[in-house]
Amino acid sequence: MRARDTMSYAFGAIRLRKLRSGLTTLGIVIGIAAIVALMSFTQGFQVAIESQFQEGFSTDTVIVSTGFLGFGSNSDFTLYVNDTNYINTIDNVETSAAILSRSCTADLGNMTRVLGVTGVNYTAYEIMYSTFVAERGAIPAVPSNDSAVIGHGVYDPFGNGTIEADVGDTILLSYSVRNGTSLVYINKTVTVVAVLAEIGAFGLGPSDSGFYIPIETAVEYFDTDVVSQIVVKLVDDSEAMVTSTSDAIKALFSNMVSVTSPTALLATISSALGLVSILIAGIAGISLLVAGIGIMNIMIVSLIERTREIGILKALGAKGRTVLAVFLTEAGLIGLIGAVAGILLGALLGNLIGIGVSAMMSGDGGFGGMGGGGGSSFGGFRMAFAPVVTPSLILLALFFGVVVSLVFALYPARRASKLTPVDALRSE
Repeated sequence: MRARDTMSYAFGAIRLRKLRSGLTTLGIVIGIAAIVALMSFTQGFQVAIESQFQEGFSTDTVIVSTGFLGFGSNSDFTLYVNDTNYINTIDNVETSAAILSRSCTADLGNMTRVLGVTGVNYTAYEIMYSTFVAERGAIPAVPSNDSAVIGHGVYDPFGNGTIEADVGDTILLSYSVRNGTSLVYINKTVTVVAVLAEIGAFGLGPSDSGFYIPIETAVEYFDTDVVSQIVVKLVDDSEAMVTSTSDAIKALFSNMVSVTSPTALLATISSALGLVSILIAGIAGISLLVAGIGIMNIMIVSLIERTREIGILKALGAKGRTVLAVFLTEAGLIGLIGAVAGILLGALLGNLIGIGVSAMMSGDGGFGGMGGGGGSSFGGFRMAFAPVVTPSLILLALFFGVVVSLVFALYPARRASKLTPVDALRSE
């Protein structure tokens, strides 16, 4: 039997048993749709996360801290504001800025919010980050003690033109310290001198939810010169430059600090997201195995029902390999149809998931910059992303849909091909 005739015969068998073939195909559709939806969603999320971090990164900087980015340190070693003077003497260091942050309550007049107030050197921060630029007002080179620069998410927290803080407004900051069993509130009034342009990303630098005051003011207000991080700007972002300068900084502090490169952190994040994507695909692949078992079951039932048909084919001269080819072609067609339908359904589901998650992440309660005043409850951060259905994902889905169908149909197909004409025609 020619390949064309085999294909036609197999397709005719599928059409003759529409309900059964449809239910069998449905298992493949669900399995492939689950894989495509979850894989496209995770790939789209990974692309969006990497894009957001890259926008919020300055690749020619490194972060000096006593733990991982200032968190989780068990060391008694501390960094101080004046440590920037020592770091600035290291070769290939252009400038550095200490980061002193604390959560405060801000009275904006119409609302009261908890946000991260960050003390920085305005001039050094402008040099380090292109996103630390004023959209309204101006960032002073020599700031007054009561000046403040706010992120766009503090200025317009809901992204709808509802202005809560603007240039010239006075804001009352407050945080509490414990005095014995009592809480003492430390207050300070600052005046907004600049509003940052909308950043729309999160990273290790300025953020839309940031609230910045001069580092000298932060030292006085928080009554400490201990800092969690020092951001160091290098003369370039070459790997050799980053490595050598990081080693020099560690040596300066007797290896009591960690030095984190934004590019290395991004690579770690990308690797972790890739592993999550593979794990999710593996979980979704379980549904494909279930579909494959269903195909085997259906093909065995079909073999029992079509025993006389197989006997007639063999009596007319069909060989065992011809019968094998008919059954495998039928299974392959079911897998191919199911895979195509599953890809389309998976892409649709992935987009629906993306729209839902984007809507949730665009609401109030965004993220703050990890190195620039995070901890705010302001919106300030909005991220929209679309699932990514790549050609490789499509080919992979088609491959798995067809292969799973063929593998699980192989046993019943071989049984059918080994039937003798006499036994098959004798079957009722």
